[in-house]
Amino acid sequence: MEEKQSDVLVIDTLASAYCKRVELALKVKGIPYKSLEEDLSNKSELLLSYNPVHKKVPVLVHNGNPISESLVILEYIDEYWNNSPKLLPEDPYQRAKVRFWATFFDQKVIPHILPIFMSKGLEQEKAIEDFIALLKMFEDGIKKDFPGKFPFFSSGQSLDFLDIIVGSNLCGYRAINEAVAVILSQEKNPEIFSWVNALREHPLIKEIMSPHEKLVARIREKFSLSLKS
Repeated sequence: MEEKQSDVLVIDTLASAYCKRVELALKVKGIPYKSLEEDLSNKSELLLSYNPVHKKVPVLVHNGNPISESLVILEYIDEYWNNSPKLLPEDPYQRAKVRFWATFFDQKVIPHILPIFMSKGLEQEKAIEDFIALLKMFEDGIKKDFPGKFPFFSSGQSLDFLDIIVGSNLCGYRAINEAVAVILSQEKNPEIFSWVNALREHPLIKEIMSPHEKLVARIREKFSLSLKS
Protein backbone atom coordinates (compact mmCIF):
# COMPACT_ATOMS: atom_id res chain seq x y z
CA MET A 1 0.00 0.00 0.00
CA GLU A 2 1.94 2.95 -1.31
CA GLU A 3 1.90 6.17 0.68
CA LYS A 4 3.08 9.69 0.02
CA GLN A 5 4.92 11.58 2.72
CA SER A 6 2.04 14.06 2.91
CA ASP A 7 -0.39 11.23 3.82
CA VAL A 8 1.38 10.41 7.10
CA LEU A 9 2.21 13.02 9.73
CA VAL A 10 3.86 12.40 13.10
CA ILE A 11 3.38 15.18 15.64
CA ASP A 12 6.30 14.67 17.98
CA THR A 13 9.03 16.26 20.03
CA LEU A 14 12.76 15.67 19.93
CA ALA A 15 13.26 14.35 23.45
CA SER A 16 10.41 11.81 23.56
CA ALA A 17 11.18 8.10 23.44
CA TYR A 18 7.48 7.49 22.78
CA CYS A 19 7.72 9.57 19.62
CA LYS A 20 10.85 7.78 18.51
CA ARG A 21 9.10 4.41 18.69
CA VAL A 22 6.46 5.66 16.23
CA GLU A 23 9.18 6.84 13.85
CA LEU A 24 10.96 3.49 14.21
CA ALA A 25 7.81 1.55 13.38
CA LEU A 26 7.21 3.62 10.25
CA LYS A 27 10.83 3.19 9.18
CA VAL A 28 10.67 -0.58 9.74
CA LYS A 29 7.60 -0.71 7.51
CA GLY A 30 9.18 1.59 4.94
CA ILE A 31 6.40 4.17 5.21
CA PRO A 32 7.36 7.74 4.23
CA TYR A 33 6.16 10.35 6.71
CA LYS A 34 6.45 13.98 7.65
CA SER A 35 7.48 14.96 11.19
CA LEU A 36 6.10 18.06 12.91
CA GLU A 37 7.93 19.00 16.10
CA GLU A 38 5.70 20.25 18.88
CA ASP A 39 6.64 22.82 21.55
CA LEU A 40 5.15 21.21 24.65
CA SER A 41 5.56 24.42 26.66
CA ASN A 42 3.23 26.14 24.19
CA LYS A 43 0.99 23.45 22.73
CA SER A 44 -0.37 24.17 19.29
CA GLU A 45 -4.04 24.24 18.36
CA LEU A 46 -3.25 21.42 15.94
CA LEU A 47 -2.10 19.11 18.75
CA LEU A 48 -5.01 20.09 21.00
CA SER A 49 -7.49 19.41 18.21
CA TYR A 50 -5.96 16.06 17.28
CA ASN A 51 -5.45 14.84 20.87
CA PRO A 52 -7.96 16.74 23.04
CA VAL A 53 -8.06 14.04 25.75
CA HIS A 54 -4.40 13.72 26.75
CA LYS A 55 -2.96 16.73 24.87
CA LYS A 56 0.29 14.79 24.41
CA VAL A 57 2.62 13.59 21.69
CA PRO A 58 3.02 11.43 19.73
CA VAL A 59 0.04 11.72 17.42
CA LEU A 60 -0.02 9.88 14.11
CA VAL A 61 -2.19 11.62 11.52
CA HIS A 62 -2.97 9.33 8.60
CA ASN A 63 -5.09 10.72 5.77
CA GLY A 64 -6.39 13.33 8.21
CA ASN A 65 -7.33 10.81 10.91
CA PRO A 66 -5.47 11.20 14.25
CA ILE A 67 -4.34 8.23 16.37
CA SER A 68 -2.92 8.82 19.86
CA GLU A 69 -0.91 6.79 22.40
CA SER A 70 2.26 5.14 21.16
CA LEU A 71 1.28 1.49 21.71
CA VAL A 72 -2.04 2.07 19.93
CA ILE A 73 -0.20 3.81 17.10
CA LEU A 74 2.24 0.91 16.71
CA GLU A 75 -0.61 -1.57 16.44
CA TYR A 76 -2.37 0.66 13.90
CA ILE A 77 0.79 0.85 11.80
CA ASP A 78 1.18 -2.94 11.86
CA GLU A 79 -2.49 -3.56 11.02
CA TYR A 80 -2.92 -0.93 8.33
CA TRP A 81 0.38 -1.58 6.58
CA ASN A 82 0.19 -5.34 6.99
CA ASN A 83 3.17 -6.05 4.78
CA SER A 84 6.30 -7.73 6.10
CA PRO A 85 8.12 -7.25 8.32
CA LYS A 86 5.38 -7.66 10.90
CA LEU A 87 5.81 -5.97 14.28
CA LEU A 88 3.50 -8.37 16.13
CA PRO A 89 3.32 -12.18 15.84
CA GLU A 90 0.56 -13.70 13.72
CA ASP A 91 -0.43 -16.18 16.44
CA PRO A 92 -3.09 -14.59 18.74
CA TYR A 93 -1.63 -16.03 21.94
CA GLN A 94 1.90 -14.93 21.12
CA ARG A 95 0.52 -11.51 20.18
CA ALA A 96 -1.31 -11.28 23.50
CA LYS A 97 1.90 -12.06 25.40
CA VAL A 98 3.80 -9.35 23.53
CA ARG A 99 1.02 -6.87 24.35
CA PHE A 100 1.12 -7.88 28.02
CA TRP A 101 4.85 -7.31 28.39
CA ALA A 102 4.77 -4.12 26.33
CA THR A 103 2.12 -2.74 28.68
CA PHE A 104 4.07 -3.92 31.73
CA PHE A 105 7.18 -2.19 30.43
CA ASP A 106 5.35 1.08 29.82
CA GLN A 107 3.20 1.10 32.96
CA LYS A 108 5.54 -0.48 35.53
CA VAL A 109 9.18 -0.29 34.42
CA ILE A 110 9.56 3.10 32.72
CA PRO A 111 7.68 5.18 35.35
CA HIS A 112 10.28 4.06 37.90
CA ILE A 113 13.03 5.97 36.08
CA LEU A 114 11.61 9.36 37.10
CA PRO A 115 12.05 8.82 40.87
CA ILE A 116 15.76 8.19 40.18
CA PHE A 117 15.99 11.62 38.58
CA MET A 118 13.99 13.23 41.41
CA SER A 119 16.02 11.91 44.33
CA LYS A 120 19.52 11.62 45.72
CA GLY A 121 21.46 9.73 48.37
CA LEU A 122 19.74 6.77 50.03
CA GLU A 123 16.42 7.70 48.46
CA GLN A 124 17.96 7.48 45.01
CA GLU A 125 19.63 4.17 45.84
CA LYS A 126 16.22 2.75 46.80
CA ALA A 127 14.68 4.11 43.57
CA ILE A 128 17.43 2.42 41.54
CA GLU A 129 16.88 -0.88 43.37
CA ASP A 130 13.14 -0.71 42.64
CA PHE A 131 13.79 0.00 38.96
CA ILE A 132 16.31 -2.84 38.61
CA ALA A 133 13.89 -5.26 40.34
CA LEU A 134 11.10 -4.37 37.90
CA LEU A 135 13.49 -4.66 34.97
CA LYS A 136 14.48 -8.11 36.26
CA MET A 137 10.81 -9.10 36.42
CA PHE A 138 10.41 -7.96 32.81
CA GLU A 139 13.56 -9.83 31.81
CA ASP A 140 12.39 -13.05 33.50
CA GLY A 141 8.96 -12.72 31.91
CA ILE A 142 10.44 -12.41 28.44
CA LYS A 143 12.63 -15.46 29.06
CA LYS A 144 9.64 -17.50 30.27
CA ASP A 145 7.14 -16.46 27.60
CA PHE A 146 9.58 -16.45 24.69
CA PRO A 147 11.96 -19.40 25.34
CA GLY A 148 15.24 -19.19 23.52
CA LYS A 149 14.79 -15.52 22.76
CA PHE A 150 17.90 -14.39 24.69
CA PRO A 151 20.00 -13.37 22.96
CA PHE A 152 17.25 -12.92 20.40
CA PHE A 153 18.36 -9.88 18.49
CA SER A 154 21.10 -9.27 15.97
CA SER A 155 21.84 -6.01 14.22
CA GLY A 156 20.94 -7.47 10.84
CA GLN A 157 17.37 -8.48 11.63
CA SER A 158 14.20 -6.43 11.52
CA LEU A 159 12.92 -4.70 14.64
CA ASP A 160 9.72 -6.11 16.13
CA PHE A 161 7.21 -4.66 18.60
CA LEU A 162 9.23 -5.29 21.77
CA ASP A 163 12.51 -4.30 20.11
CA ILE A 164 10.99 -0.94 19.22
CA ILE A 165 9.54 -0.33 22.68
CA VAL A 166 12.63 -1.36 24.62
CA GLY A 167 15.07 0.23 22.18
CA SER A 168 13.34 3.60 22.08
CA ASN A 169 13.42 3.87 25.88
CA LEU A 170 16.63 2.15 26.92
CA CYS A 171 19.12 2.66 24.09
CA GLY A 172 20.12 5.95 25.72
CA TYR A 173 20.95 4.24 29.00
CA ARG A 174 24.64 5.18 28.80
CA ALA A 175 23.68 8.85 28.96
CA ILE A 176 21.59 8.24 32.09
CA ASN A 177 24.38 6.14 33.61
CA GLU A 178 26.81 9.01 33.02
CA ALA A 179 24.56 11.93 33.92
CA VAL A 180 22.57 10.58 36.87
CA ALA A 181 23.25 7.04 38.08
CA VAL A 182 23.81 3.53 36.76
CA ILE A 183 20.37 2.13 35.89
CA LEU A 184 21.40 -0.67 33.51
CA SER A 185 24.40 -2.96 33.81
CA GLN A 186 25.68 -6.36 32.73
CA GLU A 187 25.85 -7.44 36.37
CA LYS A 188 22.24 -6.68 37.36
CA ASN A 189 20.29 -7.34 34.16
CA PRO A 190 22.56 -9.32 31.80
CA GLU A 191 19.98 -10.35 29.17
CA ILE A 192 18.38 -6.91 28.90
CA PHE A 193 21.84 -5.34 28.84
CA SER A 194 22.93 -7.54 25.92
CA TRP A 195 19.62 -6.99 24.12
CA VAL A 196 19.83 -3.20 24.41
CA ASN A 197 23.45 -3.09 23.28
CA ALA A 198 22.56 -5.15 20.22
CA LEU A 199 19.65 -2.82 19.50
CA ARG A 200 21.96 0.18 19.71
CA GLU A 201 23.83 -1.16 16.69
CA HIS A 202 20.76 -1.39 14.48
CA PRO A 203 20.96 1.21 11.67
CA LEU A 204 17.41 2.48 12.21
CA ILE A 205 17.98 3.05 15.91
CA LYS A 206 21.29 4.76 15.17
CA GLU A 207 19.38 6.98 12.75
CA ILE A 208 16.82 8.22 15.29
CA MET A 209 18.91 8.33 18.48
CA SER A 210 20.20 11.69 19.70
CA PRO A 211 24.01 11.96 20.01
CA HIS A 212 25.34 10.77 23.36
CA GLU A 213 26.73 14.17 24.36
CA LYS A 214 23.40 15.90 23.69
CA LEU A 215 21.55 13.28 25.71
CA VAL A 216 23.92 13.67 28.64
CA ALA A 217 23.56 17.47 28.59
CA ARG A 218 19.76 17.28 28.36
CA ILE A 219 19.51 14.77 31.20
CA ARG A 220 21.86 16.74 33.44
CA GLU A 221 19.79 19.86 32.86
CA LYS A 222 16.56 18.08 33.80
CA PHE A 223 18.23 16.34 36.77
CA SER A 224 19.54 19.64 38.09
CA LEU A 225 16.15 21.32 37.75
CA SER A 226 14.36 18.44 39.47
CA LEU A 227 16.60 18.66 42.51
CA LYS A 228 16.08 22.43 42.75
CA SER A 229 12.29 22.24 42.49
